Amino acid sequence: MNEKGAPGLLTGAPRIGILGLQGGVREHATLVESLDAQPVQIRKPADLLGPDGARVDALILPGGESSVIDRLARMFGLDVPLKELIGQGLPTLGTCAGLILLAKNIENPAPGQQSLGVLDITVNRNAFGPQVESAEADLATEWGAIRAAFIRAPQIVSVDGVDARVMARFGDAIVGVEQGNVLGVSFHPELTGDTVLHRRLLELVG
Repeated sequence: MNEKGAPGLLTGAPRIGILGLQGGVREHATLVESLDAQPVQIRKPADLLGPDGARVDALILPGGESSVIDRLARMFGLDVPLKELIGQGLPTLGTCAGLILLAKNIENPAPGQQSLGVLDITVNRNAFGPQVESAEADLATEWGAIRAAFIRAPQIVSVDGVDARVMARFGDAIVGVEQGNVLGVSFHPELTGDTVLHRRLLELVG
């Protein structure tokens, strides 16, 4: 994937920005391409903003290390335009670390860690334990059946706004929400090749 997008896509294909600072960028890009959309790597504000406003039709905030992604986003001046565009209605999917970046409140944040604060939830970082406790699971969600990978996953400990809807649970734990144009999940659908959430993101574009 490059900033000009993938070759061979039809003109007019939805352009899906993927925050490319750290984490599972390639895996998300592969799923985006499989749905005949164009992945665009976002590393600086110019990748998002052009003379006519948003240059992408939707946004994915991938998994990785949430505190590192947050720090790099602020270092490269991406935090403010990301928050503004999402607030203006840009369809957005956050997975694992991306969920933490979207959340309004973070329990046990890393020193100095911040978030975009656009999703009315409180998350607990690494609530499902260390990486050695990672697991895959089949989830029955409001979006449909999803094969999910949990890797040092956060848990949504509370839904704090009336507009945020619980969409997925893993046992008793909330692991997926939808609030207007924003989808947030604790897990990695891209690591299992599951396209349910990416299809939902494209529905919001349409």
